[in-house]
Amino acid sequence: MQYRSLGRTGVQVSTLTLGTMNFGSYGNTTEAETTAIVRRSLDAGINFIDTADVYSGGESEELLGKALKGVDRDDVVLATKFRLQMGDRNRQGGSRRWIVQAVENSLRRLGTDHIDLYQMHRPDPETDIEESLAALTDLQRAGKILYFGSSTFSGSEIVEAQWAAEKRGLSRFVTEQPPYSILMRGIEVDVLPTTRRYGMGVLVWSPLSAGYLAGKYRPGAEPEKTHRDTIARGGRPTRVTSDDDAKREAAEQLYTLAQDSGMSIIELALAFVVRHPGVTSAVIGPRTMEQLESQLPAADRELSTDVLDRIDEIVAPGHTVKASDTSSLIPALGRAQRRR
Repeated sequence: MQYRSLGRTGVQVSTLTLGTMNFGSYGNTTEAETTAIVRRSLDAGINFIDTADVYSGGESEELLGKALKGVDRDDVVLATKFRLQMGDRNRQGGSRRWIVQAVENSLRRLGTDHIDLYQMHRPDPETDIEESLAALTDLQRAGKILYFGSSTFSGSEIVEAQWAAEKRGLSRFVTEQPPYSILMRGIEVDVLPTTRRYGMGVLVWSPLSAGYLAGKYRPGAEPEKTHRDTIARGGRPTRVTSDDDAKREAAEQLYTLAQDSGMSIIELALAFVVRHPGVTSAVIGPRTMEQLESQLPAADRELSTDVLDRIDEIVAPGHTVKASDTSSLIPALGRAQRRR
């Protein structure tokens, strides 16, 4: 396992981050399975674990807290998130009122006295970013959180938050957690250059493109349905689009490339994202021990120039294969926002 500095914090984190979205009802993962996955990850050298209050309605945090009992807290860089809906209209968002309540809820569920990295799960257009930054700065000064970051912010939103922090003398977002995979390279255009300018750590989610780069939607495959497949980001219902021809065609070319290069498609996909100079760590989200074991070897994989060039031929730099993947993540591109 390799380690990198988390932005300019000086904190060293593994190039693979254990994501816990599948812990609990989302992935039908039991307490025993969760504990086994966490302990195996730690044994493999992963020291960075990422969760969120909204994962399985808080169950993921609870299971993670139980799995970490008896583990030296100083050996784990623990990250969680707030912002998405956890109840009625005031149990969500970036207001001070919700942030100070949400952090206490997460601390209780995780069974810890501090959170290493507290992340704003999505931008909140209803709340002034200065309101959120001020509340997070106060929590940092109180010792409840050590650092805070953003997730799935656009380049302009990252800049706005950095300027607001400087203008008001507040602490700033030190990390960003965007979606990134070979099939969805849009952040290479703006987000990654922006985070590099501000010296931010970057932990990317969905590096396997929701299973497209793990065999879930190969021809003849019957995707296994889990509760997660019926849950959308932010609580909206969604449908897994296994018949996306463009993504499947690109994925098949990548399967061939991986095979010719002597590695699995999973290793190719993960090695690609963690080798980008603007990326600190890739968030993996194993639901089973088998899935975890298939992902661990990627931490030490190196890709040759020839392989990288071939990837660029299959999916051009900065290009997202399926346009709606971008619009579903950036509200400003959604149908309601682009009415004519």
